[in-house]
Amino acid sequence: MPRERTAGAPNRVERRQHILAAARHVFAKHGYHEATIDHIVVEAGVARGTFYLYFADKRAVFSDLIDRFSARISMAIQRIDPGDATRTIAEQVRGNIRAILGVCLAERALTKILLTDAAGADTGFERRLNTFYDEVVQLLAESLREGQTLGIVRDGEPRVLAYLTIGALKELLYQAVTLGLAEESADALAEHVFAFIAGGYIRVDAAAGGSRRRPRG
Repeated sequence: MPRERTAGAPNRVERRQHILAAARHVFAKHGYHEATIDHIVVEAGVARGTFYLYFADKRAVFSDLIDRFSARISMAIQRIDPGDATRTIAEQVRGNIRAILGVCLAERALTKILLTDAAGADTGFERRLNTFYDEVVQLLAESLREGQTLGIVRDGEPRVLAYLTIGALKELLYQAVTLGLAEESADALAEHVFAFIAGGYIRVDAAAGGSRRRPRG
């Protein structure tokens, strides 16, 4: 059993933050499934009983980390202001994309766990994870609906557009964190994402049935 670290006598808020930081490191190292409370208390240098003063179980501490991650994403998104004389709408949209990617790449370990390791966890955790994604979808759908009102987003069901966008972002982020891309990569990735959602990549006229030209080769 680890011995309590008493230097500095941290208060309850500091102790909770310390345990969360330790848990984040443990989850990054072992993944959600393999991580245990024993791993966390050893990393934090606290007694097991101290852990239970702040968290009921492993799921509770990870759920707290998800809440903080979700809050960071929400705070990163700025409301589009068509009347902003300092930045164009395109610059504001790019800024939001860059901010979201920046948060995810800054939290590479947590992002990877959310995209991969957490799947297949206990039923209660699965519900919490689904709630997280529903919150993200709702946030994006509301932003897209507002964009349609402003005339900067094409017609379409906002929730469907949100699912398409998040599906593309999830795969991009998975590859980015798997490859170990740093937060500095967010600028280049944001440009690609902006180009993708702004104009797509298929150059055909859908109304006319597309090009009749046969493919080369």
